[in-house]
Amino acid sequence: MTAIADKTIWLTGASSGIGLALAKQLAKHGAKLILSSRNQQALEQLRDSLPNAAQHQVLALDLSQPEQAVETAAAALQGVDIDILINNAGISQRSLALDTAMPVYRQLMEVDYFAVVALTQWLLPQMVERQQGHIVTVSSVAGKVGTKMRSGYSGAKFAVLGYMDCIRAEMQQHGIVCTSILPGFVHTQIAHNALTGDGSARGKADQDNASGISAEQCAKEIVTAIQKNKAEVVVAKGLSKLAPTLQRWFPGLIRRLTANR
Repeated sequence: MTAIADKTIWLTGASSGIGLALAKQLAKHGAKLILSSRNQQALEQLRDSLPNAAQHQVLALDLSQPEQAVETAAAALQGVDIDILINNAGISQRSLALDTAMPVYRQLMEVDYFAVVALTQWLLPQMVERQQGHIVTVSSVAGKVGTKMRSGYSGAKFAVLGYMDCIRAEMQQHGIVCTSILPGFVHTQIAHNALTGDGSARGKADQDNASGISAEQCAKEIVTAIQKNKAEVVVAKGLSKLAPTLQRWFPGLIRRLTANR
């Protein structure tokens, strides 16, 4: 079991959605948080609202520029031993492949894949030196099952699961735990903020996410997965929870379902 109390946890994407709910849950468990997103003001308001606010730190980062984000983090976190990294920040997509410009694909990969790799690669040597640590990455059910309107998002989420599988194998000998989280539909602003084919924000909800589990329920299940040192956990309900299992055992069925949605 991984303890949460008194652990230093770096959480990206902390100012909204699943990240916001996670910050509240982790603070209740007694964690010392490093809160990251692009929105400095929102992070400061969040920190001030949490239990033991003085022990939490704000670190604003733009993860669409991963190398620059690492440089900023390295300067700000010098001498800080991070026990758990939660790669939660991400951006989604709602556009057909035929309508999606290459810069949109690049932006999705930068935030959803390369930022995870960059932060993790920077932190892993410190964890290896201490022979302990925990890397948690929030991927998606879309990282197992591709559907319409998400070709760039799903591609990035597939990629990050592959990366996590590899470092899990490599880090086992060093006592470092790697946990992949696969949320299904969660009722957050993710669809509002999703990129369209020209890179603009979609600006509206979709029914799938609106009918999904709450961010609070998702956060609770993520905390439990961290505490239990799980390798991979699907956090969802209904078809989105079943989809990875169906993809494995009944791929033809999943192909028909996704083509006809």
